[in-house]
Amino acid sequence: MQKTKTWTLLLLIVLGFWAKAHPAKAAENVLTVAGGCFWCVESDFEGVSGVLEVVSGYTGGASKNPSYKQVSAGGSGHYEAVQIRFNPSKISKEELLRLFFRSVDPTDAGGQFCDRGDSYRTAIFVSDSAEKQLAEKAKSEAEAALRKRVVTPVLMAGTFWKAEDYHQDYYKGSKVVITRFGPVKQSTAYKKYREACGRDQRVKALWGKEAVFAH
Repeated sequence: MQKTKTWTLLLLIVLGFWAKAHPAKAAENVLTVAGGCFWCVESDFEGVSGVLEVVSGYTGGASKNPSYKQVSAGGSGHYEAVQIRFNPSKISKEELLRLFFRSVDPTDAGGQFCDRGDSYRTAIFVSDSAEKQLAEKAKSEAEAALRKRVVTPVLMAGTFWKAEDYHQDYYKGSKVVITRFGPVKQSTAYKKYREACGRDQRVKALWGKEAVFAH
């Protein structure tokens, strides 16, 4: 009996160490979406309670390890997209999908706001039938709320290629960049770009009080 208790105690200790070493894996999940400029989607969702991290990247096309230049030039098949890593005990995938639709213009098939072309279209990328069902439900609810046709496709996920380092957290970067406004910090350049692109204005006009991210 004593030997059994000893082995049980050792097992519990090992399990305890394993849980401490893998806390994020037990708590996180991932949602992959395309919502136009990934700087903006990253900025919006990194402020949501329960979101652990948002990573900018490219997905949807066949080319391997694409660059920003290749994707923005068109023809690669890739979307500018983000992976939203979140803690499902704090926020659900359903709620993130609801917020996603209200952060974009899902009625626009040609891009988003001032950014035109296939790489700037909206999309939701799913990994299985359960996730597809959630996405289709959120899409139907968005159509009902807007009383307009939502063109955002629900697509099976492929490889997600992380974008170049300078795109990650661009919205809060302190590096000085050259713009048509002169040399400014990345964070300032981002704010000027977002305002000039008309993102918040359009989302407010479309969603009204539900446009929770519109500045």
